[in-house]
Amino acid sequence: MVLSRGWSLFLVGVGVWTWVIWPRFAVAIWNDPRSWSTGTVGEGAATGFLWVHALLIAASLAIGTTVGVLGVRGWRAGRRPSA
Repeated sequence: MVLSRGWSLFLVGVGVWTWVIWPRFAVAIWNDPRSWSTGTVGEGAATGFLWVHALLIAASLAIGTTVGVLGVRGWRAGRRPSA
């Protein structure tokens, strides 16, 4: 299957968007007092709140990276002459 250039660019954009948004969200979760058992950022044990969000962020970055790579591959495949 060969993606159109438009869809390829869309997929690359989704991959870039993922890497712009989720790391900022990770910082916000890290700095949230609900992430720590003592209520003080960086002190005490990590709570379930932090672990659940860390898993969500990791999965989203993995999916976003995969989508971005597919977009790049689609873009490159669209430039090759047909056999």
